[in-house]
Amino acid sequence: MDQVFKALADETRRRLLDRLHEHNGQTLGELCERIDMRRQSVTQHLAVLEAASLVSTVRRGREKLHYLNPVPLHEIQERWIDKFERPRLRALGAVKRRAEEAMTDKPAFVYVTYIASTPEKVWDALTDADLTAAYWGHSNVSDWQPGSRWAHVRTDGSGVEDVIGTVVESERPTRLVTTWGSPEPDKEGQGDTYSRVTFDIERHDAIVRLTVTHEDLPDEAARDEVSFGWPAVLSNLKSLLETGSTLPQEPWLTPRR
Repeated sequence: MDQVFKALADETRRRLLDRLHEHNGQTLGELCERIDMRRQSVTQHLAVLEAASLVSTVRRGREKLHYLNPVPLHEIQERWIDKFERPRLRALGAVKRRAEEAMTDKPAFVYVTYIASTPEKVWDALTDADLTAAYWGHSNVSDWQPGSRWAHVRTDGSGVEDVIGTVVESERPTRLVTTWGSPEPDKEGQGDTYSRVTFDIERHDAIVRLTVTHEDLPDEAARDEVSFGWPAVLSNLKSLLETGSTLPQEPWLTPRR
């Protein structure tokens, strides 16, 4: 937490976070233009922000894209704001990340969280029907083999599937890629357009770094929904794995397609 406050204490680093909040997923060159500063100086500031987990990066070809990571801000909110003001995720919603898809291969939404657990337990928490029911309010049901169907099923006994898709990649316990879509046809009566969700699970010292990439979203409204939904879902997953209990569930805990 000290690293977060140190990073936020510098005006230039706050401006970099503002630029990423306005336009997420920028390269170093793009940030230099918007900040009007030399590359070496911006690189040093970004290193401080990344060390504080306020910025995360994703490689796309030769480019390195920078994304605002709201997890440390959420933790500040929980410790110093939520005890005085509710609802607990309002401040997190205020710093949600918007992905501006200037390039076709740029992820629409990237979220990084750190969990005191093991890669195997994180994988199981994403794929086990009972565990997902506990923190997500839906059961993720599949045999999790590449090419298999998967479904996000309500836990009220109705058997209703709110999201369906296909398992694209399945490499326990490090990587899971699935498509996401609605079981209902679109307004024109055609098949639904599927988005794509990638879970990358990595050891990070004694803990786990979980990166969720949600791409191929249909429009800005969908990006806004997943920007609000994913942090809530993953905070609940983190709470379950670290404390054995979940946060109060809300109806918006399912990120939309």
